[in-house]
Amino acid sequence: MIKEFKIDNKIIQIHYNNLETKELPVVILNTYGNEGKEVYEKCIELKAKDFILISISNLDWDNDMSPWFAPKLNKNDTDCLGKADDYIKLLTNKIIPQAEEYIKNDLKITIEYFAIAGYSLAGLFAVYSAYKMNFFTKIASASGSFWFPKFLDFVRKNDFVSNIKKIYFSLGNKESKVKNQVLSTVEANTVELEKIYKNKEIETIYEVNEGNHFKDVVLRMAKGIKWILE
Repeated sequence: MIKEFKIDNKIIQIHYNNLETKELPVVILNTYGNEGKEVYEKCIELKAKDFILISISNLDWDNDMSPWFAPKLNKNDTDCLGKADDYIKLLTNKIIPQAEEYIKNDLKITIEYFAIAGYSLAGLFAVYSAYKMNFFTKIASASGSFWFPKFLDFVRKNDFVSNIKKIYFSLGNKESKVKNQVLSTVEANTVELEKIYKNKEIETIYEVNEGNHFKDVVLRMAKGIKWILE
């Protein structure tokens, strides 16, 4: 089942299936396209624990998902303008409250906890959001864009405002094997991030998948969500 509504041109879909359990976790997934339904169905196929998925699409991807300005990686790319904090305000003040109201009042479900998930830049945003929102307890970042300039420095200098208990990281084994010097840092940076959080006594995992950044996107995201729900 899907409930859909729009807020500030963003398309929000609430995906749910088995509502026999009256207390369920809720996962927020920012999507590049509109793959929320595919990810939710893949989670069911993988026998993930019951949950409700809030997928958000029609994002201004490079800008909404980037924490600060970063120049384009090549001449065919665009600059990231760093509007994540503005998008976080939209999530906090409008999107999450409206979705939460529907889940509680219409579906009659008590929310066990909130988690956040994302792929690529949304995987970066998922981690960044926990420094700005005291909302989430678990994070799934699949093929996160941790090549993003100065992100490791930011992590080393700041602490989560959320009480994060679990973080999932994954990467394709060919993602760092590229000519672009910025993108090639993604594996080393992801490994370093996982170590930083593990040292903070957060339960973490780093999973390596076959292929480049664009292989098995839905499956990789679903695997991450399944793990944080366990």
